[in-house]
Amino acid sequence: MEQNKPLKYHIYTYGCQMNVRDSEIIGGLLEDNGYEEASSPESADLILFNTCSVRHSAENKIYGKLGEINLLKRNNPELIVALGGCMAQLPDCRQKLKKIGVDVLFGTHNLYEVPFLVSKSRETGEKVWQVWDEEGREIEEFPANRHNGLSAFVNIMYGCNNFCSYCIVPYTRGRERSRKPEDIINEIQQLAEQGCREVTLLGQNVNSYGKTNNQDADFADLLGLVNGIDGIERIRFTTSHPKDMSDKLIEAIAVNHKVCEHVHVPLQAGSNRILQKMNRKYTREHYLELVGKMRDRIPGIAITSDLIVGFPGESDQDFRDTLDMVNTVRFDAAFTFLYSPRQGTKAADLIDQIPIEVKKSRLNELMTVQYQIAKEINTSLEGSIQEVFVEGPSKTNAEKLMARTRTNRIVIISAAKDLIGQIIHVKITEGKTFSLMGDVVI
Repeated sequence: MEQNKPLKYHIYTYGCQMNVRDSEIIGGLLEDNGYEEASSPESADLILFNTCSVRHSAENKIYGKLGEINLLKRNNPELIVALGGCMAQLPDCRQKLKKIGVDVLFGTHNLYEVPFLVSKSRETGEKVWQVWDEEGREIEEFPANRHNGLSAFVNIMYGCNNFCSYCIVPYTRGRERSRKPEDIINEIQQLAEQGCREVTLLGQNVNSYGKTNNQDADFADLLGLVNGIDGIERIRFTTSHPKDMSDKLIEAIAVNHKVCEHVHVPLQAGSNRILQKMNRKYTREHYLELVGKMRDRIPGIAITSDLIVGFPGESDQDFRDTLDMVNTVRFDAAFTFLYSPRQGTKAADLIDQIPIEVKKSRLNELMTVQYQIAKEINTSLEGSIQEVFVEGPSKTNAEKLMARTRTNRIVIISAAKDLIGQIIHVKITEGKTFSLMGDVVI
């Protein structure tokens, strides 16, 4: 502090919901230590990057932004630049960052040290780098700066044990560690008391919750416990690995009325040969059986997915198998990606990497097919009445509001702002590829 003026921070967050949640915790920790959130990077005394390393494109974006921030630092030598998250866990990234001017470096396992590390750098004028290579004991009761009081992300576990051959996450997030059910329930009860109405339970693979801690409660049991919390009206979760999705879990989604009818269950590829090379531990036949079970037991369920094209060795027939699965399953939505080699993973060392021109062509074809399916599904909802949770102003039209169905579809409505935070019913008037339009039902 200088002359009783609070120092201000700004956080750039990249990547998944896990990183969003981590940034909330970092913000809470800083505010507990006297910082205030800055209105812009230019007004900040501390600029912090919470990074993603799933793809090189994400890293390149971060390096570019760091270059911009270094211009601010030239005009303000007192500015502290900190970087954490998955990039910090990778030795090759740390070597590059040494040349860029990052003052404070921390990893995914020692978030709680951020205020101390920043303070030390500010006091000494030296770079302070503290990255743990292994996960330590999880600490509960972190403060958090949650911007949206109506909805909240809640970690139920950390890390991953799957070691998909293309994925760096087990190396940057560590092994699976499940939080105790009572700690999760206590956190959600506190959120409900603060006015939160919807929670999203987070884990790299929520379906394996409880396995590594030898707990009596598995993920299906946890859904039942959260379902019983007064004040919480909607429960979501991500991500579900197909190999661990049990009949018990499907039943829990069906019978717990607060659990939304939406499951994000990444397929990644439709070819058994490619799935084996990816180390996904399931087949296309298993995935189709799983989809059948979910749709039989949970009418109207929305199934979304992640899909990768251009994995090393992917033949034309392998790609056709993926298109066939997309046409057969008919995903409500899908995130589609070009395979990008990630140093440190097994797939990066595989021979027969696919030329970028072929990958781009396949991705365009896949998106064309998937977007058409999504448009057809959304169009079929025209005239239906949907229960929606009104989240806030539309991001594309400030005069309208954005709401979300139980199946995770965005609905744009014309309505008074006092409906924000309410669960209402709307009639769908138009189905678009990525959203719906609707009118409030009185």
